[in-house]
Amino acid sequence: MKALASPLLTFLLAALAPGLAAAEPALPRVLLIGDSISIGYTAPVRQLLAGRADVRRVNGNASSSGYGLEHLDRWLTGEAWAVIHFNFGIHDAKLPPEGIRHASVEAYAANLRRIVARLKATGARLVWATSTPIPLGGNLSAKRRFADITAYNAAAERVMRDEGVAINDLHAAITPRAAEFWKPRDLHFTPAGYDLLAEHVARAIRAALPPAP
Repeated sequence: MKALASPLLTFLLAALAPGLAAAEPALPRVLLIGDSISIGYTAPVRQLLAGRADVRRVNGNASSSGYGLEHLDRWLTGEAWAVIHFNFGIHDAKLPPEGIRHASVEAYAANLRRIVARLKATGARLVWATSTPIPLGGNLSAKRRFADITAYNAAAERVMRDEGVAINDLHAAITPRAAEFWKPRDLHFTPAGYDLLAEHVARAIRAALPPAP
């Protein structure tokens, strides 16, 4: 009974606690870095890549590019990564008073260059994910407001092209159906929306993984 319970427990922990490592140590390791949108697609990405990659993610919400710079060493230490799929942007675009980690487009781009340099030092293949769209012109409530996320995506794209980093355009992938998948007055998605994003994330990771033995 013990041998049967262990795989089931591993699956449940991976699905319910996205920050926990998947128990597939013989497979190439993949690290997901991102905000709550990435938390939403972590479990389906793991399912799609089961048997092909050991998909892990940073604990909790990776928030903004500035927050990422402060925490990268903690997230990267002690593991060898085959692929790192990463995103920052929504928290950078979030305006005060709620946006306590807001960054201008220029500061955001500068932060991304530093982040890419640190990620390249790991030797992993890098995949950048664009930030997903925000409804209602970014004005979700009086206090929950966002600058134009497309300006942040454009700045990030320039950085990634300069640095030779692959781009996974999640913004373009979900925009045609975003209204179908957004929760009411929210930038987060229904499970079906996260499943769609997961398909694109898993595809980009497969393309970056080394050939299977």
